[in-house]
Amino acid sequence: MTLNETLPLTLLTSSLLPGLVIFALPESSISLRTALNLFGALAKLALVGVLLAGVQAGESYGFRYAVLPGIELVLKADALALLFVTLSAVLWLFTTVYAIGYLEGSPHRSRFFGFFSLCVTATTGVAMAGNLFSFFVFYELLTLATYPLVVHRGTAAAMRGGTIYLTYTLIGGALLLTGIVWLYSLIGQSEFTHGGVVSTLGPEYARQLQIIFFLLIAGLGVKAALVPLHGWLPQAMVAPAPVSALLHAVAVVKAGAFGIVRIVYEVYGVEFAQLLNLLTPLAVTATITIIWGSFRALFQDDLKKRLAYSTVSQVSYIVLGVALFGPIGTIGGLVHLVHQGIMKITLFFCAGNYAETLGIHKVSEMNGVGRRMPLSTLAFSIGALGMIGAPLTAGAISKTWLINGATAAGMDWAVWALWISSLLNAAYFLPILWRAWMKPLPATWPHEHILAHKRRETSWLLLLPPLGTASAVLIVGLFADAAWSPLAWAQFIAEREYLQGAP
Repeated sequence: MTLNETLPLTLLTSSLLPGLVIFALPESSISLRTALNLFGALAKLALVGVLLAGVQAGESYGFRYAVLPGIELVLKADALALLFVTLSAVLWLFTTVYAIGYLEGSPHRSRFFGFFSLCVTATTGVAMAGNLFSFFVFYELLTLATYPLVVHRGTAAAMRGGTIYLTYTLIGGALLLTGIVWLYSLIGQSEFTHGGVVSTLGPEYARQLQIIFFLLIAGLGVKAALVPLHGWLPQAMVAPAPVSALLHAVAVVKAGAFGIVRIVYEVYGVEFAQLLNLLTPLAVTATITIIWGSFRALFQDDLKKRLAYSTVSQVSYIVLGVALFGPIGTIGGLVHLVHQGIMKITLFFCAGNYAETLGIHKVSEMNGVGRRMPLSTLAFSIGALGMIGAPLTAGAISKTWLINGATAAGMDWAVWALWISSLLNAAYFLPILWRAWMKPLPATWPHEHILAHKRRETSWLLLLPPLGTASAVLIVGLFADAAWSPLAWAQFIAEREYLQGAP
């Protein structure tokens, strides 16, 4: 086995092996569990750096294993895969640090961090899957790995949220599997290919391919929270804050959106999908989801549910970018996959800080919290302004490219939808900032778990991750033109892989 074959497998096992060891550790092995978590996260980051440099230099990385005759498990570390893998690797490190602080003194930490590592492993597999069979295997492993995290607290509310989550995702998985089997019956096993693989079929297969596309998108749309398949996401907010951060920024919803990118560009091919009249219905669905999620967020007093409906809206920006039929929209959608993750994980970290420090769970309880927790609230403010699309933030870059992509595609209605969504974003985020910074302090907090100590507002392990990700929201916005930026990598993907059909 060559180095180029070994590296994708090593990247996958960098989180798998520490996770398996963590499962076996007693609760008292705090130092060893922490060391294994951090070692896995740092090792994955180092491997991602090697792969990024190699792909940019023209190297090809892939691993394959024959499961059955004609069925192979394929991993490919191509440019698109590395966009998603890099996001998950970077945010996994931040979330690991945060989770260590968040779960300090809690029971079942070995179980939590074991499934936590499996979740990241499955996400890495989803990103690097080289064909639909491999994608489906890791996609369903992601469901199984995240369910124990959602129900981690074991309360009645957690079990109910977990049941709803599992029901939705298993139905989505069944739809996805149906579409994959049907497609395999027509073309056999085929790997993800620039420009798609189904265009070789004759026009007599057009109706079947349209139905298969619907099944695949519906199956993926459950995790991507497309309306009306989004009902599980607000219910899953009973999970601990680190899990919510993973669900919204790194793993589950991103896996669905990423799968839609693969289907449109590397199974059907964007031009063939347009020829079959599939992109406009997809764009309309994404637009409805964008508006509906933003509208529903307005009426949520529970802070995490408001953020959940914001995710319903924001993830569909990625789907809309894919469906705009043009390189500008493609770049906007791909870069938003990264930017939304950075912004949303910041918001969930801060929501967790409010809950763990002061017992704040509702927007109506946030009066004056900016004076008690200024650094957390500063990070929350940056994340919220990014979601609105304020200048100099990551969100401004994404929305500018998406609006320009919609204009170039002649979809003026999509431009209006994006502007309306931004106004709704402002309508549900700015009142939170007003309460936090301008309202007077209450006499008491709902439940002050962590007392302020000199200039420290909460545990450093809870405070450093949101400050780091909030800084990233500004850095990728201010330096969007830099060669190392997510925008530059999205342009690299669009130009080198999709537009020019490079091997």
